[in-house]
Amino acid sequence: MENTKTIATNKKAFHEYFVLESMEAGIELSGTEVKSIRRGGVNLKDAWCSIDDGEMIIKQMHISPYDHGNIFNRDPMRNRKLLLHKREIMRLLGAVKQQGLTLVPLSLYFKGSLVKVQLGLCKGKQLHDKRAVAAKRDANRAIDRALKEQNR
Repeated sequence: MENTKTIATNKKAFHEYFVLESMEAGIELSGTEVKSIRRGGVNLKDAWCSIDDGEMIIKQMHISPYDHGNIFNRDPMRNRKLLLHKREIMRLLGAVKQQGLTLVPLSLYFKGSLVKVQLGLCKGKQLHDKRAVAAKRDANRAIDRALKEQNR
């Protein structure tokens, strides 16, 4: 197994959506963008994916300009192409169109020397779903606390 190092995670996505399926995709970047990502200058908070002309595009992902990049720096908010097989893109397009699901980047990581994106096929949460998840998390914390006190 290759060495993987997580660069950024999209915590907002896990709060806003139920993740039904996840997959790995490559991303097309310039050299100064990779250097900036190595320094941790990336934000996935408002990022989302769409399919335009049979190509998967990631939008609203912010990569800070590289300090020593001068003329080679690209626009921090530019649309970036994701690298997937045509068959996978068409399957995802069908799921998005028919079931009303959303494609959201969940994390960005290095796999060896390559930058990869973990995409999630997601369904939006309602307010009552978010409250139920929070209540369940609090109940689990209380149970864990009680067990820890009991075991002392």
